[in-house]
Amino acid sequence: MKIQKTIKNLEANNIKVYYVDNKEDVVPLLKTLISEGDKVAVGGSMTLFETGVIDHLRSGRYVFLDRYQENLTREQIVSIYRDSFLADTYMTSTNAITENGELYNVDGNGNRISALQHGPKSVIVVAGINKIVPDLDAAIHRVKTIAAPKNCVRLNCDTYCNKAGQCVSLNRDNPQMTDGCSSESRICCQYSILAKQRHKDRIKVILVGESLGF
Repeated sequence: MKIQKTIKNLEANNIKVYYVDNKEDVVPLLKTLISEGDKVAVGGSMTLFETGVIDHLRSGRYVFLDRYQENLTREQIVSIYRDSFLADTYMTSTNAITENGELYNVDGNGNRISALQHGPKSVIVVAGINKIVPDLDAAIHRVKTIAAPKNCVRLNCDTYCNKAGQCVSLNRDNPQMTDGCSSESRICCQYSILAKQRHKDRIKVILVGESLGF
């Protein structure tokens, strides 16, 4: 019932939803959603690795702006971020999906949030059902206790949540969405809530019936 409610409300917000049972079903579906030769870019996402999407995009079927290539300089990565706004398709995951049909995301640089909001012709979000939360308050809490701490461990960021497993703001009374640490390594800098979309079906969500990513 929770999944059905979430799908119904996403589609009411003009976000197209595809539900698949297993992560192995994601790549076959993508082949129907992305045309050969299209320019494709991605945001930072462990889910895309877990579902085999990154390997698929490297198959030569598409023009892939591969931010994960070895030995890229910082300048080359920034160039890929900028070129991603002209992509035919942008792929990423999301930090949380509310049962009300909203996508909640928090970024360090903001390149992923920016592409979700505007630029690429089509956006495909791949997410496990573990990302579904009741509402925005739960989405904020999920980032502060799961997504941000795990990503800081993965990226070896010198932050409070890396060591404590949750945001320092949760030690305070009534913590707000943007409250957090003052570390130079902080990855919670840009915040986005995507609700009712003006451009119907530009954003598509592939919802996978498994636990994936952070």
